[in-house]
Amino acid sequence: MKSKILNTLIITGVASLLLNTLGNAQQSSINKGPFKPTDESLKEYKYPDWFRDAKFGIWAHWGPQAVPRQGDWYAKNMYVEGSQQNKYHVAHYGTPSKFGYKDIIPLWKAEKWNPEKLMALYKKAGAKYFVSMGSHHDNFFLWNSKIHRWNSVNMGPHKDVVGLWQKAAKKEGLKFGVSEHLAASYTWYQSAHKADVAGQYKGLPYDGNDPQYIDLYHTKAVAGDNGWLTTNPEWMKEWYADVKELVDTYHPDLLYSDSKLPFEEVGRSMLANFYNGNITYTGGKPTAVYACKEASEGKWAQDVERGILDSISPYPWQTDTSIGDWYYRTGQQYRTGTEIIQMLIDIVSKNGNLLINVVQTPEGDLEPDVLNIVEQIAVWMPVNSEGIYGTRPWKIYGEGPSTLKSNQAKGPFGGLSDTHAYQSTDIRFTTKGNSLFAFCMDTPNSDIRITSLGKSSKINAKKIAGIKLLGSNEKLKWTQEDDALVINRPSSIPAWKVMSFKIELK
Repeated sequence: MKSKILNTLIITGVASLLLNTLGNAQQSSINKGPFKPTDESLKEYKYPDWFRDAKFGIWAHWGPQAVPRQGDWYAKNMYVEGSQQNKYHVAHYGTPSKFGYKDIIPLWKAEKWNPEKLMALYKKAGAKYFVSMGSHHDNFFLWNSKIHRWNSVNMGPHKDVVGLWQKAAKKEGLKFGVSEHLAASYTWYQSAHKADVAGQYKGLPYDGNDPQYIDLYHTKAVAGDNGWLTTNPEWMKEWYADVKELVDTYHPDLLYSDSKLPFEEVGRSMLANFYNGNITYTGGKPTAVYACKEASEGKWAQDVERGILDSISPYPWQTDTSIGDWYYRTGQQYRTGTEIIQMLIDIVSKNGNLLINVVQTPEGDLEPDVLNIVEQIAVWMPVNSEGIYGTRPWKIYGEGPSTLKSNQAKGPFGGLSDTHAYQSTDIRFTTKGNSLFAFCMDTPNSDIRITSLGKSSKINAKKIAGIKLLGSNEKLKWTQEDDALVINRPSSIPAWKVMSFKIELK
C-alpha cells in the first residue's frame, strides 16, 4: 500500500512539474497585449457590440464524418464493436482493422460545396455571423495547417475550407468564427486503438494501432486518462499549438471550444493569445468572442449545447444546437422553421445568441428539406428582426405556461431543453430604446392578454403610447386593463405563427 501511495505521489509530482514547465512555455508564446493567462486579467474582457447585437449565427458542423451519412461521432463509433455505426461500417466498408477512418477521409470530396452561394442564403435568413468547423474530435483539420498533415488542403476536397468560408462570410459582411473540438479528441479517439473481441477479426488491432497513423489517431492513452479532457501534458501542449496556429492564421472574430475552457493554465494562455492577437489584428478595436461550456464570470461567452438558460443572464451567452443531427444522417428529422424562430426569441429574451448548425450533405450542398427550413426563417426575419437585432432583455424574459418550472424539461448538457411546445399565451420580451417588443409565441385564437403590462402590474411603470404588429399596417385595437394589456386579435394574421408586437412606452 505504501509503495502505491508513493508511486501516486511521484506521478502527481511529475505531472505538476510538467504542467508548470508547459505553462511557462505557453506564456512565452502568447501574443503580446494586455491579457495575461490569469482569471483576474481575463475578467477585464469586454464583450464586443457586434456579438451583443447579432443574436443569430449559422454553423457549418461539417467534415469527413458526413461521408457515411450516419450522423455524429462516426469516427469514434465505427470502432465501437456492435454499435449501429460499427455495423454499418463493417457492412459497407469492411472491418476497421483494414478500412479505418483514414480511408473515409479521401472519400470526402465536397464536390457540390459552394460557400458563396450558401453564405448569401444564410445572410438572407438573417444570420449576422457564421462559424466554420475548424476540426472535430476526428483530428482532421479543415484549414491549411503547416503542423498537421491530416488537413483538407492535403486530403479530401484539397481546399482550405476555413479560408474559403471566411472569404465568403467577409464578402457578405458577416462576422466569422471557427470551432475547435480538439481538446476532447485525445480520449475520444481511443476506440481506434482497440480490436474486435469476437467474430472473424477477433484480436486483430484496428488501424489506430498502426504507428504510421498516430498523428491522426493519437497514441494510446495511459490507464485512467479517460475523461472528456486529457490529463496528458504533452497532448495539452499539442492542443495549444494547434489552436494557436488556427487563430493566428485566420484571426476569427469568434472561437468556440467543445468543452469548458481546457487545461487550466494552458487554456488561459490560449485565451490570452486569442484576445491579444485580435486586438493587434483589428488595430485596437477588438472583436474577439470566445465561447465555451462553462459559466463565464465575464471572461467569455458561456455556451450551452442543445440547451437554453432558464433566466436572464447578466453576461451575453450562446446556445449551440442543430436543425437535426450534427452530421448528415439519412432519414433524419429536422426542426421546423417555426421551432427555430421560437427558440431564437426565447434565447434573445434572456440575453443570449443562437448559433445553429445547418446540416450539409457530404457533397456540401443542402437537401430540399433543409433549404425549405432556411427559407422559412428568411421570410420571417426581415419583417420581425427589429425586435431581435440590437435588443436587450427587459425586466423579465417572458410570461405564460412555458415559464413555469413544471413545464420546463432539462437540457442534455445543462440549462433547459431547446425544444418546447409553445402556446399562444406564451409571451417573450425584448427591448430597444423606448420600444418593448412582445412576441406571441404561437398563433392566437383570441385576444392577446399580456399580464405584465396591466395597469396594476409592478413590472411596468411606464405608459403605453402605441402598439403595432410588425409586418402589418392594420390599426390595432387595445385596452390596458388592471390585470392585463389586451390586444384585440388582428383581423389579418401573418402567414407565420410567431407574431411580434412593438409597444411604445413613455
